[in-house]
Amino acid sequence: MKCLRVRAAVSVVALGLLAGCGGRDLVDASSVPRLRAHAAADARNGKPRVAGPQGPRSSFTPFRTTGNGTKVVRTKWYGRKSGFTGDIWAWVPPEYDQPQYATSGFPVLIALPGAYGYPFNYWAGDAFSLEERMAEWSQEGKTLPFIVVMPVLNPGRKYYDGSDIPGRPKMGTWLTEDVPDFARANFRTYDSRDGWAFMGSSSGGFAALKAVLKEPQKFKAAIVNGPDTAPDSPMWQGHPAEMRANDPRHLARQLAERRGLPVYLAFELGSKEVAVPDVKRFIRDYTGGPVHSTLFEIPNGVHSGHTYIQRMADSLHWISEQMQGPVPSA
Repeated sequence: MKCLRVRAAVSVVALGLLAGCGGRDLVDASSVPRLRAHAAADARNGKPRVAGPQGPRSSFTPFRTTGNGTKVVRTKWYGRKSGFTGDIWAWVPPEYDQPQYATSGFPVLIALPGAYGYPFNYWAGDAFSLEERMAEWSQEGKTLPFIVVMPVLNPGRKYYDGSDIPGRPKMGTWLTEDVPDFARANFRTYDSRDGWAFMGSSSGGFAALKAVLKEPQKFKAAIVNGPDTAPDSPMWQGHPAEMRANDPRHLARQLAERRGLPVYLAFELGSKEVAVPDVKRFIRDYTGGPVHSTLFEIPNGVHSGHTYIQRMADSLHWISEQMQGPVPSA
């Protein structure tokens, strides 16, 4: 279940990821309510703990200008902890540059694509207009204004399950250590897990699910779209113990047994996906206790980002209710 269909801009077409005809997805977020007013999830003396930017600052190149005039930018980042160097795309919401938020931190959403996610992370492109939609939803008060960080996922077009497979590039460390370090180096963030979440589809959905269950002290929530729910990279051969240590089923069971920190998983699933029974079984058998979950099933939906974008506002709203948003100055 690794291959995720997209129809997209020319840059994606060149990668052979085109499927279907063009046109902007129709997404109706009118039924998504405004966020409830809630106290800062991670406060000290009534104020969230803001971090950074800590540097060294990246040198960004423009990637695209969104429909609302904000910029998606691109840089190459050397991961000091993984030893891997890869491209990262990033976007800050309009609120980030508004004077009333000049000293506030912002929550970070690490967005992972499906399929190989290499050499391009398609959430940065205009195939789904993710950034335009997120700006609209946050300005309507339906979701928090997230900084979106979009790293490459599977170098060399091999599936790494978002993990440190022995003898291979340390893609688990890249995603959960180096990519957050990139965000902290360049942007105003929060120094607790209340400001950190993942979103991913298909292979990226597996990586997002596994990261939050494995590192709940760092990440509070994930949007998990059409995921694999067990590691299945052929590169695990000969490493059963390490494979088990990166299995979301094992991690969820461990979290429940030790009554660990609560995590929040918003699953999205097209009703026509072959993964429907597996994902529902995972929700039934491995969530509960500290593992909170909700499921948005999309009627007639298939294994495609164009299915998942239809309920993205609902998913972002649900995790936003659990997280820390920016606080305006008095």
